[in-house]
Amino acid sequence: MSCAACAGSAQQVVRNQDGVVDAQVNFATGYLSVTYHTETTNLEKLQKALQSAGYDLLIEKENQQQTLEKLHQQNYQKIKRNTIWALILAFPVVVVGMFFMNIPYANLIMWAFSTPVVLWFGRSFFIGAWKQFKHRTANMDTLVALSTGIAYFFSVFNMLFADFWHQRGLHAHVYFEAAAVIIAFILLGKLLEEKAKGNTSTALEKLMGLQPKTVLVLDRMGNESEIPIDNIKKGDILLVKPGEKIAVDGKVIWGNSYIDESMLTGEPIAISKKPDDLVYAGTINQKGSLKIIALKIGKETFLSHIIRTVQEAQGSKAPVQNLVDRIARIFVPTVLLISVFTFIIWMIFGGVNAFNQALLSAITILVIACPCALGLATPTAIMVGIGKAAEMGILVKDAESLETTHKIDALLLDKTGTITQGKPTVTNIFWNHIDDKYATILASIESKSEHPLADAIVFYLNEKKTLDIENFQSITGKGVQASYNKETFYIGNQKFIQNQKIDIPEELLLRAEKWAHQSQTVIWYAHEKEILALIAIADEIKPTSAQAIADLKSQNIEVYMLTGDNGHTAKKIAQQTHITHYVAEMLPQEKADFVKKLQKEGKIVAMVGDGINDSTALATADVSIAMGKGSDIAIDVAKMTIISSDLTKISQAIRLSKHTVRTIRQNLFWAFIYNLIGIPLAAGILYPINGFLLNPMIAGAAMALSSVSVVSNSLLLKLKKL
Repeated sequence: MSCAACAGSAQQVVRNQDGVVDAQVNFATGYLSVTYHTETTNLEKLQKALQSAGYDLLIEKENQQQTLEKLHQQNYQKIKRNTIWALILAFPVVVVGMFFMNIPYANLIMWAFSTPVVLWFGRSFFIGAWKQFKHRTANMDTLVALSTGIAYFFSVFNMLFADFWHQRGLHAHVYFEAAAVIIAFILLGKLLEEKAKGNTSTALEKLMGLQPKTVLVLDRMGNESEIPIDNIKKGDILLVKPGEKIAVDGKVIWGNSYIDESMLTGEPIAISKKPDDLVYAGTINQKGSLKIIALKIGKETFLSHIIRTVQEAQGSKAPVQNLVDRIARIFVPTVLLISVFTFIIWMIFGGVNAFNQALLSAITILVIACPCALGLATPTAIMVGIGKAAEMGILVKDAESLETTHKIDALLLDKTGTITQGKPTVTNIFWNHIDDKYATILASIESKSEHPLADAIVFYLNEKKTLDIENFQSITGKGVQASYNKETFYIGNQKFIQNQKIDIPEELLLRAEKWAHQSQTVIWYAHEKEILALIAIADEIKPTSAQAIADLKSQNIEVYMLTGDNGHTAKKIAQQTHITHYVAEMLPQEKADFVKKLQKEGKIVAMVGDGINDSTALATADVSIAMGKGSDIAIDVAKMTIISSDLTKISQAIRLSKHTVRTIRQNLFWAFIYNLIGIPLAAGILYPINGFLLNPMIAGAAMALSSVSVVSNSLLLKLKKL
């Protein structure tokens, strides 16, 4: 694709195929995102449709990124080679055309040097224009091919048939230097643009560079063998020595070390790892040797998930891009009409030199009009913004959420795992009915639950055996119930127990109230007849939470804490983190309803959570943010993931969104202004005032630089301090 109009054309080709529901083509990344019915069409059919329209589609499953990089590199080298030769050959044409027009054979010399520039090194423009013409569309290739083709072939005619003009009392002008220089400058602009566009995806390349090529595998006898990363199987035991990158997501089974996870989380402090701790692909082992068992390999790893998400996000379109796409679709036909209209006006009012000036003005309009700058304005800024976010440990799933984040004026925070560590520990158990079997039943039931509080209870009880629990049922936001030996057991909050019509002694209520006042969560354990135990669980506030909330408030964002925990605990946590608005004992649906309530008040609402119980509210919010160490469901639902679970990253994400949107606006402003000023200048609007006519060669240079300036402005995002 040579410009934004190509993206629109390719997008339309795919959308017109039977079975295609929707298609989006991103010009900057070259990605096609398509939804289609598999029984009606397939990728091979879409590929053929695009090839018939003059494009191509890479659909191979294996080594896709390597193939893509190879193709990009080949294309870059081809443009580089053509640019260098075009500049070398265009130089003597300019020298002769400007300073030595009266030497013998001047026209022949210029023709000899300009012909390979226009017809060979610039052939891609003519090939592209012809393919577009066959499909009754037009793009930047059309503009370049028409302008340089007209200038070149008109000059050849004037050189060979000069008498045609002499007999009419006119001079036979040639424009070989204009044709050659325009091609050379536009190729140079393309070269700089490709180089700059390559720099916008450096974050993705860094992520891909985190994967080692080979690993050390241990067999049953403990013998080491080095194998390629593609040959690893789940369950393999890998040896990771100090300084080596970890190749898979796995669990430590032997050794102690510190792991640098900064490339995934953005956090500079190395994490201590011991047996039973999880490790992730792409992280670096610092101190001791580790033996790990491979749990997730290849595309299943967390790193692969990040790479895939960043790729998809960089290829997605921001809402503002839809307007730009509509403009880009009509841009080239509009420019062609303006060029023809200008030619006619000059022919009518141009006087003695009407034809030459009409031709030059028409050519200059075709050259200076630049749909590329418009097409690159939004996606390049999005690419850099999402890449920078990934480097900071913020995983953004699509362009729309990055664009919307800066508008947030209400932020809802879950408590457990978001404001607090999410690693609750049992601080006390009071047994109302002492019997060892009830502890085993409690551990067995809680081992089936995914709630972090359940994990804390299982860890605390440390029961070696588990019982065959039946009829396990999780009542989200309330608790769990299950049966053992035809007896039903209940574990949950006070309201849940009271709903079972179980009698609660006064002394237990007083004890529960006392623990709650100490910011501890109280879990009730009962069977059908009585309360068996009270369990107190505490969850420490993250060290950065208070500072993060203060930072959010300083940006005029209202911060709310929503929790299913009791009022005493919620109040204590709110006081410690200086949160003014909080609501306790909320069910998942009530969190979602609270989001809707704020949205009805006209607020742009962000929801931050880490658990399954937050997924409904996350799906309802305008911007959904998941904590990276939370549940897979929350991460899947959310449009943004804070990999390190550090709340300070949210402020950084908001500031990054502001910078990205500002960059998009700057890019679009300059792209529109460039065309709004450039096209009238090329048409000769100043000629009646001061006799100024824009030289086609200057127009070619300006057109080339407009795209480069837009991409360069996007690259400045990398330098922003957040």
